[in-house]
Amino acid sequence: MAVFIALLLAFIYGRKVLSDTQDRSIFMASSLVGNTGNLGIPLGIALFGVASVPYTSILNIANIFYIYIFSVYFFAGDKFSFKDALFEIFKIPAIWVAFLALAFNAYGFELNADFENVFTMGAYAAIVMQLVIFGVFMSQVKLKSANWKLSLNITLFKHILLPLIGLVVIVYFDLSPFVASIIFLELMVPLAVNNVNLSALYNCKPIDTTMAVLVSSFAFVALIYFYILIMQHFFGV
Repeated sequence: MAVFIALLLAFIYGRKVLSDTQDRSIFMASSLVGNTGNLGIPLGIALFGVASVPYTSILNIANIFYIYIFSVYFFAGDKFSFKDALFEIFKIPAIWVAFLALAFNAYGFELNADFENVFTMGAYAAIVMQLVIFGVFMSQVKLKSANWKLSLNITLFKHILLPLIGLVVIVYFDLSPFVASIIFLELMVPLAVNNVNLSALYNCKPIDTTMAVLVSSFAFVALIYFYILIMQHFFGV
């Protein structure tokens, strides 16, 4: 709920502040998407222990669907018509694999240990390739000519507005302190590197998107102490 409230506000804000259509596409696609997988799950284990994994994993799956539905639509929307942008969503293999994985778990199927090792190695290799791509675009970022307006507005939404809206929603629904803390944690993690991959795929200013990820990451490091204080104050953890 917090994400969709923030998405509506981001849509209104983006149209008022950003005049460039590609900037608005990047803003809408990435400002609400956090690194809930590579960072969110390990951070949850560090702060709350292994008991947090089921919750962080579920939130990561929800985040994956957001990325490969909404983010793909926004990144592709600048290059395609509304109908074609929707079709682009269903061309992304991750959508079908995610549905397959959910069905696989729902029906209690189990993989042979050898097959599981193969998929695990594939997952690790994909993470490495993702970071290599990110590094290639990061090497092209120029601080003097960077799109600071876009990066700072994305950071404002990702690290100030979204956690604030999430906090209000969490308090309203009176969730248990443990679950509430995990949800708040997942809302505050920096931008996902996947945004760079998608912006490059649809030629939607990947260097500017990379800059936004970097600014978001530095903002997260600067704010995490205050986030933890907020969790301790509201949730007592």
